[in-house]
Amino acid sequence: MSAPAVILCGHGSRDVDAIREFETLATKLRARLSGRAFAHGFLEFARPTIGEGLRTLRETGVRAIDALPGMLFAAGHAKNDIPSVLNDFGAAEPGITVRYGRELAIDPLLLQAARERIELAERLSSNRIDRAESVLLVIGRGTNDPDANSNVAKVARLLSEGMGYGWGAAGFSGVAHPRTDAALDRLLRLGFKRIVVFPYFLFTGILVKRIYAAADEAARQQREVEIIKAPYLSDHPLVIEAFLARLNEIAAGENRMNCQLCKYRVQIIGYERDLGAPQMGHHHHVEGIGTEADHHHAHDHHHHDRDHHHGHDHHHDHAYEPVPVPRPNRRKATD
Repeated sequence: MSAPAVILCGHGSRDVDAIREFETLATKLRARLSGRAFAHGFLEFARPTIGEGLRTLRETGVRAIDALPGMLFAAGHAKNDIPSVLNDFGAAEPGITVRYGRELAIDPLLLQAARERIELAERLSSNRIDRAESVLLVIGRGTNDPDANSNVAKVARLLSEGMGYGWGAAGFSGVAHPRTDAALDRLLRLGFKRIVVFPYFLFTGILVKRIYAAADEAARQQREVEIIKAPYLSDHPLVIEAFLARLNEIAAGENRMNCQLCKYRVQIIGYERDLGAPQMGHHHHVEGIGTEADHHHAHDHHHHDRDHHHGHDHHHDHAYEPVPVPRPNRRKATD
């Protein structure tokens, strides 16, 4: 029997550069999966949508599909929005088995890729400043899921301590605090000679460009501390390897998210109302509507800076093997 087809599920963006980078990574991943049908799709703005990608694979005659979330951490998009699309497809195509992989998460491969990106930024600086006199600021996307946000802080600690920085800190591009500008303002008061700003993102886009703009503005406001910008992860070879590892987990039945601190499964301080909330997507209004190139104007996706409180039904174990068909009266997450 042939291996399952693969679909890489991206968030999507109005930023043309972000879509181009995602497609470059998808092309490289496809090349490593010769012999397997492959497609990609986006939750919002860009085409093809995830649903369109799934239907493209269906038309090739495949009977099994492995879906990979093209995301670093499991927050609303990986927990709610992608599964919602997969659920709809599974309900409409009961003859096709869809298995859902887990997010990239905190992975030694990604940490090594991050280290190389940070080291590149250091080498490009004309100043030679010891890491003991430097701060590493890791900026994540920021979500209303405290578990995902805590992973950004953990990455900051692992990298700063492992690489010998004098201090490490985490910040966020939106939703969570501190935001990039506030984090920089605080760190500038600590007396270090350098701040390395590292966006822990897969691709560019409006948010990464805001992070770099905030770093540039902080550098213009003062001259005492050097602020350098490290490249984001992009299509680093180790990122490709991490995606392949997630595919292998699906085949081995090990593709389970960590639910210990998931606000939809257990009661988390400050997020009590999200416990047992129903699984539903919230991207239908922007699904496939186009990028900046299609609309000929910039349009920030402002709803990322608001708290949606969309939920995730955790009566399942996150394995999605096969994708559960939606039911009218789904149980709360009490088991």
